[in-house]
Amino acid sequence: MTAIVPKAVEEALRSGEEHSPELETLMRNARDASDFLKALSHESRLLLLCLLAEKERSVGELENILSLRQPTVSQQLARLRFDDLVTTRRDGKTVYYSLANEHVRQVIGVIYDIFCKGGSKTAS
Repeated sequence: MTAIVPKAVEEALRSGEEHSPELETLMRNARDASDFLKALSHESRLLLLCLLAEKERSVGELENILSLRQPTVSQQLARLRFDDLVTTRRDGKTVYYSLANEHVRQVIGVIYDIFCKGGSKTAS
């Protein structure tokens, strides 16, 4: 298994350095990961991301699939857009949403594999 804390950070911590560049980077990355996971931690946002992992969709399509009202869908999409998890494309009056990058797609894929693929909530 790969070490979670880089060797340079471990050495800086052992030597008593409070602020090494490596530790600063690790802390910034941990904050980014935490923000990413917070965005995923809402049921509606997670459902939206799962649907967008399949293909690009309009707000209307997402409303119909999830049986949610437009303001609710738009609010959650705005949060996902703010967190750079989705991107938009306009075609006339219609706005289409898609996943922002491959990292989001990979994480959604792992969540799907763990929680949805077998249809069972219990771990093996």
